[in-house]
Amino acid sequence: MPLEQKLERWLQQLWLLMSEHLAVYWPGWVAVVGFALAIAMMSHAVLNKRDPRSAAAWLGLIWLVPFVGSVLYLMMGVNRIQRRAQQLVGEDELFDIKSYTNKLATKPDSEHLLTLAELTERLTGNPLLGGNRITPMDAPRAYASMLKAIDNAEESVFMTTYIFGNDSAGKPMVEALSRAVKRGVKVRVLVDGMGSLYSFPPVVRRMRRRRVTTERFLYSLAPWRMPYMNLRNHRKIMVVDRQVGFTGGMNIRAGYISSPPQTLDMHMKVEGPVVAHLLSSFTADWYFTRREGLNAAYAGSQQVGVTLARGISAGPDADLGKRRLVLLAAIGSAQHEIRIMTPYFVPDQTLLTAIELAALRGVRVQIILPQKNNMRFVHWASMHLLPWLVNDGCEVYFVAPPFDHTKVMTVDGKWVMFGSGNWDARSLRLNFEFDVEAYDAHLAGQLNAQINYRLQGAVRLNAHTVREKNYFKRLRNGLAYVLEPYL
Repeated sequence: MPLEQKLERWLQQLWLLMSEHLAVYWPGWVAVVGFALAIAMMSHAVLNKRDPRSAAAWLGLIWLVPFVGSVLYLMMGVNRIQRRAQQLVGEDELFDIKSYTNKLATKPDSEHLLTLAELTERLTGNPLLGGNRITPMDAPRAYASMLKAIDNAEESVFMTTYIFGNDSAGKPMVEALSRAVKRGVKVRVLVDGMGSLYSFPPVVRRMRRRRVTTERFLYSLAPWRMPYMNLRNHRKIMVVDRQVGFTGGMNIRAGYISSPPQTLDMHMKVEGPVVAHLLSSFTADWYFTRREGLNAAYAGSQQVGVTLARGISAGPDADLGKRRLVLLAAIGSAQHEIRIMTPYFVPDQTLLTAIELAALRGVRVQIILPQKNNMRFVHWASMHLLPWLVNDGCEVYFVAPPFDHTKVMTVDGKWVMFGSGNWDARSLRLNFEFDVEAYDAHLAGQLNAQINYRLQGAVRLNAHTVREKNYFKRLRNGLAYVLEPYL
């Protein structure tokens, strides 16, 4: 018998033996593989999760739902972004593309905020820059101002956003970007991979047909890339001619500019040296995605206004935890008043304790939330927490519809933080966010005036109204809070 036939016959016999073995013993092999996979995922969670509540939640899912829990942890629980960043470029090279203006010899007027400013600089590595002007705008005004800036652009337009709708808001902006390209302006647009799916067909196709250079952040339909689906670029930044910037919480979506609006929001026009921090964040994300270096040097005037400001980039990479620590420092620095306006409020236990301690030491704490939320699960989780805050003396308000997407925090009428970040686990641990802190009593006064306006007609919760009477709804809220680390 020829050698090839002998080998083929031997392989057939081996396959038959293996098939018979598996037919008899497959339950045992499944149990062994499942147990080994669970051990491996449990070990990774215990060694890498900093939040014990998140680690415990993942451990429960891994062991209570064999195979499925481990696969979900592999897809959404493992932070691979830092590893991939190091594959694209060395860590030093990634940060070398950042460009800052010279630090100006400016400090906050208030002594108790000086410590906050110094701590934030150590956390972020970004200097506090003077000479800025920050103009708060509601969403329709901000959208119109952004379109005008694009039409006036002469050198470049750099833009990143979470959602870029293929609708009555997105289409006119695509046309404005296309006109800029035809004038010879360097246009670069970065849309989050998951956020781009909010419209169908995605607006990315429309932009590429009009020769607008566009990329999607961590986007792939390949199954082996699915682990990145839980890491999202939530930043909203636009910089024109490396001089004028826009940032805040507004997405490019029809509901923000419709009449009447379906979604309220506040966006900021930023002028002055701090635009360098917006540029730094965008160019790093763009290089990460496309490996194209861009000029990140601020090209505007060093003295546009009087606001001291600093950009704060946060994300599940080298910036992990920075935003959370800044929030803790700001809460601890407050002497008179803290005002928090956010659509999604599910702070972790450390932040929650800091807020409670601030209220107990006599600081007035106001938390302003939308009455009807577009994410019910997050709203239910919030409702589980609010009774403790109200009982400790915090003022909690629900603002009537339309849904308010504004993300603003003020401290003592002198410090402001605004941007894309929310007060939930996703923003604090999973999303790439960009915020700006500013030391300016006038700007704080403008934002507090907007908060006061939103509070007109708002419902304040008290010890009786905040506690859900229905047992099943209380149980629902508690379960939502327990499951919140998975969101």
